[in-house]
Formats: sequence, structure tokens, C-alpha cells
Amino acid sequence: MVLRPQEMRITRSLARTLRHKPYQVTFDTRFAEVIEACATMDRPGQAGTWITREMRAAYCRLHELGHAHSVEVAMDNELVGGLYGMALGRVFFGESMFSRRSDASKIALAHLCRYLHGRNFGIIDCQMQTAHLASLGARSIARRDFVAELDRLVVGDEPARAWPADAGAGAFR
Repeated sequence: MVLRPQEMRITRSLARTLRHKPYQVTFDTRFAEVIEACATMDRPGQAGTWITREMRAAYCRLHELGHAHSVEVAMDNELVGGLYGMALGRVFFGESMFSRRSDASKIALAHLCRYLHGRNFGIIDCQMQTAHLASLGARSIARRDFVAELDRLVVGDEPARAWPADAGAGAFR
């Protein structure tokens, strides 16, 4: 499944939450906490996690090098939601997301989509096919189309770098 950043569906209730902003959104400031929360989150129907200790260490190193990124959603400085993944070229490869409060992961995704759209990213690779992601605008595409998108979007030699911590700031209208 892929999500085009400009095609994320934002419900009326989520739009209201985004406008009233009872949360703080940052990018790349609490990466290790986000990946830990994703790894330890109870998920109905799943036994355990695929995010092993070795994977967490590898992703934290990739984050230090500027390749892996996180979006953090906090309320009163408590981390309540977020997501992480890798950016290559103009593709974001989403790895995992979590939510400890209603809509917290959707808030993270909305801010990520706005940031990526503003930087001409073409797709977010969601990796998993779920009804939840479909409700947000993600859709399945044929493998050949996905490979063609990667050929077009994962190009260039722009150096990896951290994203600005306040990249998610700003009002939604």
C-alpha cells in the first residue's frame, strides 16, 4: 500500500483536532522513544513484535546518520503517538506507528504528509495493507507501478540529514 502525501483523507473530527492543536508535534527529536513505543505497543491479534533489539539499534544508527526519521506527538510533554521510517530520495518508507491517545498516530501522519508534500515527496510506502490505512487514503498499486515509482523518485545524491524539529509546526486550516 502507498499513500500519496497530498491524498491523505482527514475526517472532520481529525481536522477539528488538528485546528485546535491540544498537542505538540516535533520531528526527529525523540526517535529512540518512538521506536521503543512502537516495539512495545500491545497490538490486538499480534503476538510479540518484529522490531527486535538489533533492529532498534540499527534504526537508531540510521537516524544518527540522517536516514531514519520520526514524528512525535506529545501532550503536556508526554509522548502519546508517533511514527518512524526511512526517507530515500522522495519516498518515505514507513516502518511503524503507535498511539496512546485517540488520533495521535493520525496526527503524526497528517503532519508527516504535509511536510513531505511540501518537499515534493511522491509516496509513502505503508508496507502493510490494512483497512485503517485505506481509510486514510492509502491504496494498493501493482508491483510494476511501485517499482516504476521507486525508479522515478529514489534518485539524486542529496545528503541525508535530520529534519528540522519544528517541521511539523504550523496551523492546519
